[in-house]
Amino acid sequence: QVQLVESGGGLVQAGGSLRLSCAASGSIFSINGMGWFRQAPGKQRELVGYMPRGGSSVYADSVKGRFTISRDNAKNTVYLQMNSLKPEDTAVYYCSAGRNWYPNDYWGQGTQVTVSS
Repeated sequence: QVQLVESGGGLVQAGGSLRLSCAASGSIFSINGMGWFRQAPGKQRELVGYMPRGGSSVYADSVKGRFTISRDNAKNTVYLQMNSLKPEDTAVYYCSAGRNWYPNDYWGQGTQVTVSS
């Protein structure tokens, strides 16, 4: 099993920045892809982006150019740098990891990000 613990959420004004972190523990040798999803009130969970081990990041169109995913494999940690935040970015953000390149096998508990206008 893999455990994922997020940190770094909070309240920020529109145009501001936040950095989320997610530390993995447990059977980390099984992890390939790591990434982030988000779920806004009344909406389905959606992909923000992900990064396969040793590969390039993939992003949703809505965050391209504003969000950046990075990984520190030595620390088993994935980061989400969010810049130029908009009110529509308000959601619970979930860290995820997968045994394949797409990270949908393991989930963190979620961290709230609120962007005020």
